[in-house]
Amino acid sequence: MRCPYCGSLDTQVKDSRPTDDHASIRRRRVCPDCGGRFTTFERVQLRELTVVKRSGRRTPFDRDKLETSIAHALRKRPVAPERIERMVNGIVRQLESSGEAEIPSSSIGELVMEGLKGLDDVAYVRFASVYKNFREAKDFEELLGQLGSDEADPEAGAPVRPPRNDD
Repeated sequence: MRCPYCGSLDTQVKDSRPTDDHASIRRRRVCPDCGGRFTTFERVQLRELTVVKRSGRRTPFDRDKLETSIAHALRKRPVAPERIERMVNGIVRQLESSGEAEIPSSSIGELVMEGLKGLDDVAYVRFASVYKNFREAKDFEELLGQLGSDEADPEAGAPVRPPRNDD
């Protein structure tokens, strides 16, 4: 593993342990050249995935990019990091187990929206506004109307929230 501080290829593992969800291994490393310490994570990857963009361009799937986009939507929202990690793991597992080597970016976006809808409504709206390229307030109104109707309809699978008392 290359040292992020000095670029040396000779780093040593000082400690290894599974993460809380046992989906990856956390390794503490030290560089003998500069003394820098850093952490790496090792995860199982079932297959190489390629993302097919709307333009037709193909790029390798990047889990970090997925985590970053979800983190942007959830910024300053009260959602536990463990729930976010579970959501990301679930999306990656779904993609890897789909049997397809090439995944349309729209499929990934839909999975993220589905996951965010269950985690946090505000993050869901934030992500949807970028993903669906909202241009006017009317676009937000339509999405919020759909979100409101899902919450009001107990058969839609979403929990019914008690009315707020803002008096």
